[in-house]
Amino acid sequence: MPLTASWIDKQLDRSGGDACIRATRIPVWVLVNYRRLGASDSEILDAYPSLDFSDLEAAWEYTTVHEGEINQAILENESGEVGFVE
Repeated sequence: MPLTASWIDKQLDRSGGDACIRATRIPVWVLVNYRRLGASDSEILDAYPSLDFSDLEAAWEYTTVHEGEINQAILENESGEVGFVE
């Protein structure tokens, strides 16, 4: 069974409904973007000590299947409004 079946979930009341690593508020797109910016898996794990390699493996697997969703989330984050938003 793929890791994503138990590792990745979406909750409307958590991280805007984005896909997150198991019961955390760490969105998959954040990890993917961090990696795209050149961070190694070890560096990501140093930045997120509550995660382990299995979490990253699940994130990369999820991204392979849901690439459009992840790319859209990254795009929306990068084009967000600057400054205070009410």
